[in-house]
Amino acid sequence: MKKILIAEIAQEVSTFNPVQTNYDAFQIHHNENLFDYHNRKPTQMGGAIKVLKKYFHIVPTIGARATSAGPMSEDCWEKISTEYLQNIKIHKENIDGIYLSLHGAMQGVSENDPEGWILKKTREIFGKSIPIVFSMDLHGILTKKMITYGDAFTSFHTYPHIDFFDTGKRAAELLRYMISGAKLTISRIRIPALVRGNELITETGCFGDQINKIKKLEETKQIISGGFHIGNPFTDVPELCSQIYFIYDKYHKKNNEEIKTIAEEFWNNRARMQSNLIDIGEAYKNSKVTEGTIIYTDAADAPSSGAAGDSNYIIKFLHQKKYNKKVLAPITDPALVQKAIDFGFDNEFIGQLGGYFDKRFKPYEMKFKVRFISDGDHIEESRNVKRNSGKTAVLISENFTIVCTSKPISLFDRSVFLGAGIDPKKYDLIVVKSPHCRPEFFDEWSQINLNIDAPGSTSANLHSLGHKICERPIYPLEENTKFDLLIEEKTI
Repeated sequence: MKKILIAEIAQEVSTFNPVQTNYDAFQIHHNENLFDYHNRKPTQMGGAIKVLKKYFHIVPTIGARATSAGPMSEDCWEKISTEYLQNIKIHKENIDGIYLSLHGAMQGVSENDPEGWILKKTREIFGKSIPIVFSMDLHGILTKKMITYGDAFTSFHTYPHIDFFDTGKRAAELLRYMISGAKLTISRIRIPALVRGNELITETGCFGDQINKIKKLEETKQIISGGFHIGNPFTDVPELCSQIYFIYDKYHKKNNEEIKTIAEEFWNNRARMQSNLIDIGEAYKNSKVTEGTIIYTDAADAPSSGAAGDSNYIIKFLHQKKYNKKVLAPITDPALVQKAIDFGFDNEFIGQLGGYFDKRFKPYEMKFKVRFISDGDHIEESRNVKRNSGKTAVLISENFTIVCTSKPISLFDRSVFLGAGIDPKKYDLIVVKSPHCRPEFFDEWSQINLNIDAPGSTSANLHSLGHKICERPIYPLEENTKFDLLIEEKTI
């Protein structure tokens, strides 16, 4: 039976988060523990395993996954990269194919293209004849190095992401096809545009039109695989852009006109695919006259996008305005959590809220009562997997309920609230630190969702971020950016 090596290296990064990612932020699995962690789970690796174990002997090596955050420190990348090489080199002589679960928006202080580096080193170890297939997030930045040293790839078709498992399955099927002898051609078009906002929601936004056309081409067998990467505007790297790709074999006629049409449609929609942000003062006026639950989206401080989660901007504004309805908000502040633990359940204290990591936010003094303390273990509502937010405290300050965590944790559902025994539906205003949650979590039962123009390292106000190394010009940073429909090709 042929042997397939599998590995996972994944993190999404915001270059503009001032806090670097350290090695201990990564969850590491080795060998059979990697297989057991993902087997039958709704992850990319889980989807790939389901296909691969039917036909091949799987050789699990290493999985390293971290929640979104700032760039990896030099020491962190040195340890992760070294550990990866050590774990795959021992299988150099016995492998027939390789599947890698990647993200595409990693970055290190000392390495701007970690995924490209991984693929290059993997190719050097295993040689040109071993097929390498990888899967990616659609927020990944597909680089020249990744295409040069990898053979084929798949990416999510959904945003918010719900097709993790399917993306891994499609990658495994591609690898299986290559092992059977298929020779592939990759076509791609790079588009100088950064996009953000509701129009990227694939079920309802105009970006979904491009994705649906690609999926139809896949379903009708006009291409083997295709996808659209919108990149991650918060990962400031040299090849940052949006891009479309098609993958063919010798039985397919290259569909140059179709790939150009889809790319051009995306470019023509670039202004629509920007966030409609609202000034917090205007949002507050709406809040005063709106009945029912109001959502204040603080995507500028979204840990799922790479922010630290310690912004007190909205809480401070509402508190100073003496907003008197029931407010529910999350924040990351390990010092405040520890102070709550020191004072103990049901006791009161005066503490400083926010700005623990990101110094653009000045700590804000409030009086708190401790209502809940836990170790932070909870079940992720989206995928029914275990998560941990570090030591966690629920603090009450007048009409404000603050869920305070010790670690930044992705907040793309209600898990951190539910894990603390809180029903969000009982509140008048909820701060949601995620750009887009699935509708059932908040939007379907709330009255209005206002996307606040707040400061932060993942702000959709892209001009505010301060890009320094991405290729320029790029829209919307340069309004008059030009786009040439250039098809790049690689044949394996």
